[in-house]
Amino acid sequence: MTRARQSLGRLGEDLACRELRRRGYAILARRFRTRFGEIDVIARDGPTLVFIEVKTRRTAAFGGPTAAVNTAKQRRLVNMARSYLMGVGGPAPPCRFDVVGVVAGPGRPPILEVVRDAFSVPPS
Repeated sequence: MTRARQSLGRLGEDLACRELRRRGYAILARRFRTRFGEIDVIARDGPTLVFIEVKTRRTAAFGGPTAAVNTAKQRRLVNMARSYLMGVGGPAPPCRFDVVGVVAGPGRPPILEVVRDAFSVPPS
């Protein structure tokens, strides 16, 4: 991954966390590594544990950033969340998956879209 993409991704995560905090989420972890990949943000929204994928783009072309969270990515996120929950132990709290799309083009203020409960988890 190029430095420019890493920098854009980090900016998107920073903006997303700021917006999520403004909405009352408590950020528990960022860039949490599992054997399946990395969870961008793990947060609490009241009693609910929320696994958050942040997608940042320079433009909204091709359906915008949230369109990039396809079925394959959703499956990976579910596996990463299960891995996280196994490490926590005890009964699993209510969980959901949110997606934050960030469009951060040069010379314009960023646009954020928070999609709560972006997809459902198929039964295991």
